[in-house]
Amino acid sequence: MTVFLALIAVLGVSASGPLMAATAAPALAIAFWRNAGGAALIAPFALARNRTELRGLSGRQWLLSAIAGAMLAAHFAAWVSALKLTSVAAATALVTTQLIWVVLIDRIRGVKPTTAVLAGMALSISGVLVISGFDFALSSRAITGDALAILGGLFAALYLLVGNEVRKTLSTTAYTLLCYGFCAGFLAAASLAFGVSLAGFSTKAWLLIAAVTVAAQLLGHSLLNHLLAVMSPVVISLLILLEVPGAALLAGLFLGQTPPWGVYLGLTLILIGLAIVASRRQEAPAEVMLAE
Repeated sequence: MTVFLALIAVLGVSASGPLMAATAAPALAIAFWRNAGGAALIAPFALARNRTELRGLSGRQWLLSAIAGAMLAAHFAAWVSALKLTSVAAATALVTTQLIWVVLIDRIRGVKPTTAVLAGMALSISGVLVISGFDFALSSRAITGDALAILGGLFAALYLLVGNEVRKTLSTTAYTLLCYGFCAGFLAAASLAFGVSLAGFSTKAWLLIAAVTVAAQLLGHSLLNHLLAVMSPVVISLLILLEVPGAALLAGLFLGQTPPWGVYLGLTLILIGLAIVASRRQEAPAEVMLAE
């Protein structure tokens, strides 16, 4: 059963990128409805089980949750935009550089990475350069998408670091509701500021947005969080990396995307490097909260 649930979780997160790339709606709108939908799905459980906790939130908990929500909103705004500009394979591979950003931020905070971690980072960065080089030769649109995906990885790293801090005093359910709620609020504000419509889409687009929410939120990261009870964080971190080839395969099958061979070479280098980093980092994340 554990292996079956892990397989469903990987398929869930892998479907996220192709589904959003196929959705005929603005990137900010897709990101907003996905997070608003996630908050709506978890709200009944949070209000039933964590009502007392939510009522007793301190100012610091509200602030940290809002900052985490802002970082998550920036992550989704950048990454979903990247999916509209470059291939799903490239965007999904490059956004996983969040782990590299986490290590770099940890280094600034005084945590020295091991030699193995540095070697893994170097390998992953070489993969980033390979993908970017091939996409640069392809079009300026693709290279812009690559840059947005890398930026999305940075914001994801900041989200994880802030989230780990606030999670020291908040339950998973309460934190998830607050974070998704704040994220949706920031994305709605950004949509308003940039004149992006949040409605008026086709029935197909709405169905795809609903599918993204279910696949990523329920069948993806929620299951991975559940599996943390029976699997180590390192194994979970490695499982998440399977999203990259999974998304590339699904995009090829259902969207007909066939990026240059160099993108797949870079993808492989990134995956091998990140697998080394994930398995050799001294501290693994306690929760899998970031829903791609």
